[in-house]
Amino acid sequence: MVVEMKTPLSDDVVLAFKAGDEVAITGVLYTARDAAHEKLKRLILKGEELPFDIRGQIIYYAGPTPAKPGRAVGACGPTTSRRMDPYVPLLLQHGLKGMIGKGRRSSPVVQAIATHRAVYMVTTGGAAALLSRHIRKAEVVAFPELGPEAIYKLTVEEFPAIVATDAYGNDVFA
Repeated sequence: MVVEMKTPLSDDVVLAFKAGDEVAITGVLYTARDAAHEKLKRLILKGEELPFDIRGQIIYYAGPTPAKPGRAVGACGPTTSRRMDPYVPLLLQHGLKGMIGKGRRSSPVVQAIATHRAVYMVTTGGAAALLSRHIRKAEVVAFPELGPEAIYKLTVEEFPAIVATDAYGNDVFA
């Protein structure tokens, strides 16, 4: 059974999901890959304001390609999550509640997810064109100089994912 998930996320919402749950996300996702994560980290360490309120949000590890006519984005599939692991504990400390990517996370990240009551979800790599059909709107909100790796605010409807690591530290990859 697919469970509906609406953003932004709260502790109560996150605690209701279990590893292995299939979800359909409706609301807002923010994209960020390696370079954007490094910039977010630098802003936090300098005590500067982030370009969007990270509290309760989900970051999707993706970089959309240019949109075809009539579409919000082109292909928009997940990248390998482990590359973002060095940044995750800091972002979780600042209120991030969810992440979407592909592949397993490191043990310290699984622990940080449990500590900060967050959730990590996976979606199918190689299905970027199909996933993009769930994206209704896309706009660059930070770091346009990064091109497709800029931070995009995506408005999504029934975006499919599977909870890989829940707020209790249960991990489907374990």
